[in-house]
Formats: sequence, C-alpha cells, structure tokens
Amino acid sequence: MASAATNAFLQAKFVSLVARSRRLSRLTPRQLGLRAQDMPFAPSSDHFRAVNRRLAAIARSVEGRVGQLRAMWPSGDRDRKLIGMAMFEREVDRARRSFGMFFEIFIQRGTSYAPVLAAHDVIAADCYAAVRAAAPEVLPSPLLKPVTYMEHGYSPSTQRRGVQMARLLGDTNPFPVIRIPWDRDNPWQSVFLHEVSHNLQADMRLWTENQTAVARRVQRAAPNPRVAQIWRRWHKEIFADLAAILLGGPAAAGGMMTFLSHPAPRALTYRPGGAHPTGYIRAFILADMLSRMGFAEDARDVGLIWRELYDPRKGHRLPPALLESMQRLVPHVVDEIAFQPRLALGQRALADVIPFTRADQASIRRGAIELAAGRVPTGLPPRFMVSASGMALAMGADPDQLSQRVVSHLAAIAAAGRARPTIPNRLAA
Repeated sequence: MASAATNAFLQAKFVSLVARSRRLSRLTPRQLGLRAQDMPFAPSSDHFRAVNRRLAAIARSVEGRVGQLRAMWPSGDRDRKLIGMAMFEREVDRARRSFGMFFEIFIQRGTSYAPVLAAHDVIAADCYAAVRAAAPEVLPSPLLKPVTYMEHGYSPSTQRRGVQMARLLGDTNPFPVIRIPWDRDNPWQSVFLHEVSHNLQADMRLWTENQTAVARRVQRAAPNPRVAQIWRRWHKEIFADLAAILLGGPAAAGGMMTFLSHPAPRALTYRPGGAHPTGYIRAFILADMLSRMGFAEDARDVGLIWRELYDPRKGHRLPPALLESMQRLVPHVVDEIAFQPRLALGQRALADVIPFTRADQASIRRGAIELAAGRVPTGLPPRFMVSASGMALAMGADPDQLSQRVVSHLAAIAAAGRARPTIPNRLAA
C-alpha cells in the first residue's frame, strides 16, 4: 500500500505529463514567427497540414494513454502507474520529436536563408516535373514536393518520403526533406541533384528492383560472391549519381567529381559495409554514363583527370578482386541501372523517363554564357540552372553575384508556385 506522500508524488507526475502532452499537437506559421514577407518562401499549407495530421494522430494516441491511466488510477499499484506513465511518456516523446523536427526545418523560412531554401525547393520540384513530363504515370499523384533545410554536416543528405526514422521513434516521413550543409547553399552544387535522385528512386519504387538486378548482372559478369555483394550494396548511390547526370548533364558529373576529389589514401580506400562506392571507382562510373549518353569528350576528360590524380599502382586499399574486375563491371552496372527496362517504369529505362539530350546540353551552355555575362537565362528549367551556374563559375563569373542572381530568380519561381504544393507536369519558367 503506497503512502499518501507517494500517491501525491505519482499524481503530480501524472498531472505534469498531461500538461506537457497537450503543448505539441499543432504547428502553425504563427508559432514559427513567420512574417508576411516570409510566406512566399515557406512550405505550403499542404505541407503544414501533413505535419499537423501526424501531430493530431499522435495526440489521439496520447489521449488514449491518458484515458487508460485515469481508468486504472484509483486501484492501480505503484508499478502499474509507473509503467503506464512510461508508455504515456513514449507517446509524448513521439510528439516532441515530430514537432521539434518540423519546427527546426520550417522555422528557417523566417531567416535570411529562406530564398536559398525556396530556390532549392524549386530545383527539386523541377527534377520531379521532368519525370512527370516524360512519364506521367510513373510517379504517384498527388505528391508533396520535397522541402529543403540547412544543417551542419559535410555533405547533403536526404530523408525519403515514407521512410521510418529513428529520430521520430519509427514514425514515417510525410514528404522528402533534403539537408543542405551551411556552406553548400550555392546553386551550382551538383550533389543536390544526387540527393533529389534518392527521393526519385524511392518514389518511383525502384529500390528493390534495381538492387536485385544489379546483383544478378554483376554475378553473371564476374562470378565472385563478395564482389557481387559490394556492387549490390552500392546500388542506390550509383543510381543517384547516374540520375543526377540525367538531370544535369556533363556538368553534374564534374560537380560530383569536385565533391569526390580527396587525397589518394581516401579515394583509394575501400570501406567495408559502406553504401558509397569507393571514390576512385565512382568517377569511372560517371565517365561510362557520359559515354553512353553520347558525351564522349566529357567522358574522356573525366577518365583523364582521375587517372592523373590517382594511380592504384602506387598503393591502394581496395580488395584485389574488386579492383581487377572494375573495368569489366562498370559498363555492366551503368547499363543495368540506367538503360535496362524496369517493371516499375512501365518497361522503360531510367534514361527514358529522365531524358537528357545534346539539345539540353546546348541550352545549359547558352544559359551559362548568359549567367557569366550577368543576365538570367529565360526559359531554362530550374534543374539545368545548377549545371549552368557551375559552368558560369568556371567561365569567371563572380561567385557572390552569380549565386544572388540565380537564387533570386528561382526564389521568385517558388513564390509564384507556392499555391501548388504538389509536383506539376511542368514548372513555370
């Protein structure tokens, strides 16, 4: 039998938990402190509704726990009350984590980084629009656009739609969120296209089909179980690299090489269990993709640069079987991921549903010349702005002025399209 003091203590704990549980059931622009001038760059009302549906579902679960505790409270013993409150607190923790994550992501739209984030939202949405335009039946509809945010970290990363997140205690993500490191907010970062491509792979339901196909193809081409397992594990990162090139052309390959160019000990070291291909091998995958797309000169340049930077004969930390079979397997893997038909794509290949032509490359080059001259190209799709910006930078454009010009242009598109939170077939130029 619990003493009066113990009962009072447990009752006070219960009251405190209930008070905490009802503070996190809704997220609004007003709570975030977003002003009228911030709203053109803010996530759409549908994004807020998606978050609030999640919070409301958790709130109903919380209220259910409250009801259970109240029903057992008069007769429950100390242990039952403590266990019941622990289960109750887990639901409160779910609410806190979901509320906190989206609060931290959305509140950045009230800062000076809002136009940059809105610009990247537009780039991501245009990548989806490219698929919609070429293969409208491949992606589910309606589909909420990805939302970008800024955080510490060396590289961009993403949390896919519907993926269970440890940060949310296993709850799923209602829409893609893409992290941009604080120093990678310029519009010429090709690795951003890579992160968008991870979300495209998931939303096109290609994850398992591609993984299985890559493993089978490699096993047939080089019957070594360990090598096949390595390429199988790398499938999603290779897919994102190849899709990024289809979204941005040869300049996207160059941008990713910039990201991958580390000292030889890192580029030539295999990481057991890692999801990313070894840097040395990864660039040759990019080169083979460019060659298959008809950009032979760009492919030669990629190979030349990489061979001059890295020479495994001077030392490496790669499994011998992996290195020895690389030249033979890279074309097989590129062909399997980018050029073989998939059931999920209606028996079309990735290159069919994200088409990139020499005419697209010419448009990007013309856009780069315009940007380098201080003008914004009209009619250039936002996803192509990434490559055009990178090329303009190489032509000598001032980095700060270039970034400001492109971000302002894309942020204006974001403001004009905020009323359309789902992915359209074509974005307004």
